[in-house]
Amino acid sequence: MIELTKEQTMLQKTTREIARDKIAPLASDMDREQKFPPELLDIFNKYGYLSMMLPEEYGGFNADTVAMCLVIEELAKVCASTAVTLTGHITGSVAFLRSATEDQKQKFLTGKGRAKIFAISISEPDAGSDVSSIKTEAFLDGNDYVVNGLKCFVTNGGMADLYIVFIRTSDDKRKGISTFLVHKDTPGFKIGKKEDKMGLRGSNTTDLIFQDARIPQGNILGAGSEGFEVVMRTMDKMRVIVGALALGIAEGALKFALNYVKKREQFGKSISSFQGIRFMLADMATRVEASRLLIHRAATMVDKGVDNVSMYSSMAKYYASDIAMYVTTNAVQLMGGYGYMKDYPVERMMRDAKVTQIFEGTNQIQRLVIAKQMLSRNYL
Repeated sequence: MIELTKEQTMLQKTTREIARDKIAPLASDMDREQKFPPELLDIFNKYGYLSMMLPEEYGGFNADTVAMCLVIEELAKVCASTAVTLTGHITGSVAFLRSATEDQKQKFLTGKGRAKIFAISISEPDAGSDVSSIKTEAFLDGNDYVVNGLKCFVTNGGMADLYIVFIRTSDDKRKGISTFLVHKDTPGFKIGKKEDKMGLRGSNTTDLIFQDARIPQGNILGAGSEGFEVVMRTMDKMRVIVGALALGIAEGALKFALNYVKKREQFGKSISSFQGIRFMLADMATRVEASRLLIHRAATMVDKGVDNVSMYSSMAKYYASDIAMYVTTNAVQLMGGYGYMKDYPVERMMRDAKVTQIFEGTNQIQRLVIAKQMLSRNYL
C-alpha cells in the first residue's frame, strides 16, 4: 500500500464513518426496492463528493485519482450501489473536464445551469466493447444537431442533470464519433426503461432515447471528432476507480465472512480453527491485498501522467474485479446455507461483484489491452 497523505487519510477515515453510519443501514432496502434514496445525494453534496474532482475555481477540491479510489472503496465495502452511483457521476465529470472549453465549464459548472449529477453514455444494443460501432447519429441543422438513436446501460439514467453522450456524426469508424453534452430537458430526449439487474439494484440503470432531439452546436466537447479519444482517455482513469469499487466489495465480503467464522461453531469448536477454512481466508486476504497494491500503483501513475498507463489501469480493473468475484463467492461458501440467504449481505455482494468484470470494458478486453501494450514496447 502506498503511503497516504494526511489529507487522503482524513478523507478515507471520514468516508468510512459516513459509510458505516449513514449508508450501510440503507443498503439492504436499496437492493430489495431497487431505489436510490434521495437523502444519499444530499450526503454526497454535503460532504463534497459530487465536486471532489472539480477544480477549486468551480467549487471543488481537485481530488487526485488515489483520493477518489479511497472514497469509492470505502463506500463499496457497505453498498456497491451507492459507490457505483458516485462512480457514474465521476466518470461523466472526468470526461467533461478533459475536453470542455472554458465557456462550457462556466455554463455547466456555475450558476443556475449548473449540473449537479453527471452521467456518461457509451453503450448501445449493438455497441459495447466495440465503441466504433456506435449507431446513434446526429446531423447538423442550422445551429443545432438533430439526434436519433438509442443508448443503453446508462448509470444514473433519470437522475443526472447532464449526460455525456457519444454520438456518430460521420461514417468514419473512429473520427466520426463526437461527444455531446445533453441536458436532461433537451427537446426530443427522454429516459427509457429502467433495467431490472442481478446486482447493483439500488443504482439507476436506464436507456436513453433520442427522437429528433435538438442539441445546440455549442454542446459538442473537444474538436468534434475526438469522441473516441475522449472515451479512451477517460477509461484510463476510470478503470482504476472501478478496480477500487471491486476492491471495496471484496473487502466488505471478507470482513463479514471473517467475523462469521470466528463465531460459528461446528463439532464443538469454532470453524475458524479448521485448516480448510484458514487456507480459504489466507487466499482471500492475500488477493485482496494484491488488488489494493495494484490499484494504488495504477492510480499514482494516472496522477503522474505516466505514459502507457492504460496497461496498468487495465491490470488493476481486471484483477480486482476477478478477485471480487472470487472473494464474494468464497464468502458465501464460508457461511454455508446462511451465505445464500438475503438475511446476510454476502449474497448481495456476490451479485454486485459480477458486473465489475463486465462494465468499463470486459475483463477479456482488458487482457487484450495489456497484451497489446506489452508487445508494442519493451515491457521488462
